[in-house]
Amino acid sequence: MTTALITGSTAGIGAAFARRLAADGHDLVLVARDTKRLREQATELHDRHGIEAEVLTADLATDDGIEAVAARLGERRKPVDLLINNAGFGNKGRFLDVPMADELTMLKVHCEAVLRLTSAATEAMRDRGRGGVVNVASVAAFVPRGTYGASKAWVVQFTQGVARDLAGSGVRLMALCPGFVRTEFHERAGMGTDNIPNWMWLDADKLVAAALKDLARGKTLSVPDPRYKTLMGATKLVPRGMLGGITSKTGRKYGPQ
Repeated sequence: MTTALITGSTAGIGAAFARRLAADGHDLVLVARDTKRLREQATELHDRHGIEAEVLTADLATDDGIEAVAARLGERRKPVDLLINNAGFGNKGRFLDVPMADELTMLKVHCEAVLRLTSAATEAMRDRGRGGVVNVASVAAFVPRGTYGASKAWVVQFTQGVARDLAGSGVRLMALCPGFVRTEFHERAGMGTDNIPNWMWLDADKLVAAALKDLARGKTLSVPDPRYKTLMGATKLVPRGMLGGITSKTGRKYGPQ
């Protein structure tokens, strides 16, 4: 039986990955900051699907948290076959309105943690000749929109670059770029969603199903919905300055997590 490690597993896209992978028979390592929610999630998934669900409490905004997860990914006796780097957050407000400490924390979680955890996972996977990594980015990676979009653009470029470097090793990497998903994300960030059209909202479970199909097909980039594929194609035809104005109307954070 294979094992998947999911960061940010207790809500949103991370929880959807946990549900789907448990239903498919994968054992899980569930990573988040809230121990109580992790234990409740682990118990529910174990009881419903009969899988083993390990709990790892870690804050990926800290070195200790990153190191704890990296150490688990490097374990050879209990190998992790699939890493889902999903943890992330948004900041409310325009650039210079957001404290610099919060901007740096975002880069820590979205970039440094993804870099270090991907490195720990793929080193062990390469030695075994198999494994997979899904780094959750966002359609925000393709529009000019502050630190959030820039950090997600980094995730996309990093993931595709590593996928190229590890081609032929048996290790697959994919950047997942969803649009707006109905999760706790916007509420936690204090962002209103009334101005987002209904057609832009995605279902987390359907999104995860599409993403796993794309990973199995060997894709290195997944935009898992025809609506957003069309929208992202249109961005190539619209001036970047106009895109910045459009996305500013949806708040600082454009996309899901």
